[in-house]
Amino acid sequence: MRPYWIRTNEPFTLGVGITARSEEDARALFRLAWPDAPDIVETKVVRDMCDIDQGHVAPNMENWLKRGIWYPRGFAHLSD
Repeated sequence: MRPYWIRTNEPFTLGVGITARSEEDARALFRLAWPDAPDIVETKVVRDMCDIDQGHVAPNMENWLKRGIWYPRGFAHLSD
């Protein structure tokens, strides 16, 4: 399991944090939550908590140690 940060071409959004088995699994979880979302422009591995935005993302995220969407909140039910 690895945490990933996904960015889309949607302006004014920070991105989506997802922990998944692989990049493909992360993208599948993303599409499950947002089937009509804009195109994914970047998927990168989050190697350390310091790699994410400390001002907004860190204080507003869910558990990033288990499979699922941890940022934004409210999508933990999709990991089952």
